Amino acid sequence: MINRLLKRRDLSFERSYKASTSDVWRAWTDPEALREWWGPENTSIPECELDLKVGGRFHIVMEAGSGMGKYEGTRWPMIGTFSAVEENSRLVYDARSWTEGEEETSSIEHTNSLSLVEQPDGLTKVMLTISITKIGPEAKLAAFGMKWGYKQYLEKLEGHLVGDES
Repeated sequence: MINRLLKRRDLSFERSYKASTSDVWRAWTDPEALREWWGPENTSIPECELDLKVGGRFHIVMEAGSGMGKYEGTRWPMIGTFSAVEENSRLVYDARSWTEGEEETSSIEHTNSLSLVEQPDGLTKVMLTISITKIGPEAKLAAFGMKWGYKQYLEKLEGHLVGDES
């Protein structure tokens, strides 16, 4: 067996943004917008495709920049399938991520569930849960780092949304 089954590990995040639910939704579902904020610091997104429908495909590739030292040039693909798409409110996809060239040993399987809730004060609350269900034998450190990485994603999302206001 390439991946071993873990006890399910859930990572949960909740943030509020000074943006409409439609702006936050667009940031999560428009490939060009995703390229601007997805991934931790010092990464870029050279590939991003979404077929935004139940059963549709989500493909994104992060690439390490020079700020990541010895990891510069490393690519981390993710391929997923949408299981729920409720415009401006909910997005769920099952995905598999890995380090390019090490797919057999570095794969992580996870389900990502995003909920957007418009708040009365004009903010949008974002609730994100990542449920890690399988991990490759060489992916333990990467799985551990997902919490740190997603915190950075959500900080970068805030910068993206603030930039949209100008």
